[in-house]
Amino acid sequence: MPRHTSRRNVLRAGTAVAGAGLLGTLPTRRAHAADDQAPYLVGRGIADATGEIAEVGMMGYGRPDQQAAGLLSRTRARAFVIVDRAGGERVALVVVEVAMIFASVHQEVLRRLRHRHGELYTARNVLLAATHSHAGPGGHSHHALYNLTTLGFHRATFTALVDGVVEAVARAHDDLAPSRLVLGHGTLRGASVNRSRSAFARNPADITDHFPEAIDPQSTLLRVERGGRPVGAVNWFATHGTSLSGDNRLISTDNKGYAAYHWERVVAGGDYLAPAGPDFVAAFAQTNAGDMSPNLDLRPPTTPADLAAARANGLAQYRAAAEQAAAPGTAVAGPVDSRLIHLDLSDVAVDAEFTGDGRPHRTAKPAVGAAMAAGSTEDGPAFPGFVEGENAFWDFVSDTLVYTVSPELRAAHAPKDVFVPIGAMNALFPWVPERFPIQLVRVGQLHLLGVPGEVTIGAGLRLRRTVAAAVGADPRDVLVAGYANGYFHYVTTPEEYDAQQYEGGSTLFGRWQLPALQQTFATLAVAMRDGRPVSPGPGTPDHSGSALSFQPGVVLDAPPPGHEFGDVLTQPNAVYRAGQRITVVFAGAHPSNDLRRGGSYLCVERRLPDGRWATVADDADWSTTLHWARDGLAASRITITWDIPPEADPGAHRVRYAGDARSLTGAVRPIAGTSGEFTVTA
Repeated sequence: MPRHTSRRNVLRAGTAVAGAGLLGTLPTRRAHAADDQAPYLVGRGIADATGEIAEVGMMGYGRPDQQAAGLLSRTRARAFVIVDRAGGERVALVVVEVAMIFASVHQEVLRRLRHRHGELYTARNVLLAATHSHAGPGGHSHHALYNLTTLGFHRATFTALVDGVVEAVARAHDDLAPSRLVLGHGTLRGASVNRSRSAFARNPADITDHFPEAIDPQSTLLRVERGGRPVGAVNWFATHGTSLSGDNRLISTDNKGYAAYHWERVVAGGDYLAPAGPDFVAAFAQTNAGDMSPNLDLRPPTTPADLAAARANGLAQYRAAAEQAAAPGTAVAGPVDSRLIHLDLSDVAVDAEFTGDGRPHRTAKPAVGAAMAAGSTEDGPAFPGFVEGENAFWDFVSDTLVYTVSPELRAAHAPKDVFVPIGAMNALFPWVPERFPIQLVRVGQLHLLGVPGEVTIGAGLRLRRTVAAAVGADPRDVLVAGYANGYFHYVTTPEEYDAQQYEGGSTLFGRWQLPALQQTFATLAVAMRDGRPVSPGPGTPDHSGSALSFQPGVVLDAPPPGHEFGDVLTQPNAVYRAGQRITVVFAGAHPSNDLRRGGSYLCVERRLPDGRWATVADDADWSTTLHWARDGLAASRITITWDIPPEADPGAHRVRYAGDARSLTGAVRPIAGTSGEFTVTA
């Protein structure tokens, strides 16, 4: 299958009207009049970052049984490079549709950027954040805890992820042009709920009164304009990437990925397979989403109803962002700047100014609480035998053994019921990191706090207020950029921590972890305000040499007996109506032989009046799925479905499959198959 064909005729025609109301709302000005005076150079870039889609553990729910078996939507990296034309400083904001940014990926991305761009992009000015989708492939960490459910490190997924991020930044760098930035705020309700209400209620009134519904409804949009028209946007809104359930087996991007897809593809008619990518780039980023669930009934989602839930939640996020894109907003003005400190969270002396009880305290080595082992019962429980809150057995073990042996752990971690003193295990093997990049980025009046973890809304508010007070900013313009540059699990307020719900049990460095971060961000904010540099200190150790892999690769592909690769095992019906689902089954091969990054495993084509075929859907579309199943020892059955959109043009269609088969010698060759034609009626 060619990597790009003539495509999108149907979609572009169907979305021209829909897109006009949102991408064309601002009055058109002469490009030179609008852009020549713009204070910034801005570049946008997007790239495929999809890893393995079959026989790889999925990352997020911590379930060993959640092994990927196909693809719903490709994952992408979106980058925005912003340069202050007056001062010359720059930052790169990158949003990646994965569960977490592990130190492994952060380190390799920075190495690759340094090799490509010299010292232009560094740890200080690159903010690399995850959307926290629980439907992506895992195995891309160099720390053992995160690879337990993926049978170790997966080189192919790691490489695809890094390649996608580096390519997105490179495209944004090459796209730099005079641009205007506009900042807007709105509210979004009905897309999040507090899954730890009892813990949140322990906070003092300055937090609970600020969030009377126990949610953070703020939706913030940074839009990029050229010639008076939007050409890109970054949205921040707090909700977990858990609309898709732990029973889902298709690689996907969950609710934030659907929001981005809807804006770029459905509304703007973008083409991910075009050489330059979509004309409009929209990233939907996380903020303080630690206790924010998209599951409004506070029950784990079920499959296949979760697919509709992910779309609905993503559509709500898109609509909130689109409303801000259509509003005047506030022009971004001021310098671009960044600061970064590498913080050893296992040993921070926290001043009384930040602890809340008037006394100094220290953090300690990381420890996993029994409540963490329980999982978030509202989004996806983990191990049986554990509950959120008090676990009597582990409370007894902690009090009589762990805290007796280590008073330092008691001072930092109590009342946590310690399940695994994982910091002690780090002495033998790298299980979890202890040193993390803590980053503050400024773009005009917008300040982003790069936090390598999951911050509750109460903890986020304290961090935002700390920085806002130091720099004199409106707290609405100070945002936690969560899941950024690394991963240390959760951050709760000390009051929430005492409840030992899932989030408190997952606050690895104890009760004083948030005050330690407040203290560090205050240091960064004051230095930025005063124009002083800060010493970043030693970085996170590189554990690439310790990554272990236990899952064997593909040994051999063979077609089912009596068939050749690409044969159609189940043909479509002759006629379908719009709104129906078509299903085609091919004799295929293992998808891991070639991840087809930047391409597609499938396409749906419509025959044009002149006899040519035009692509109307591919594996990036949420209307298509690819299901992989092993058939015997070496054969693969590839099932492709297409939910025919209501706006689909009538006429002759077909489905094409593209794969790659491995021989016993290890040679990989492309294979392909084409279904019979079927007619779509109005």
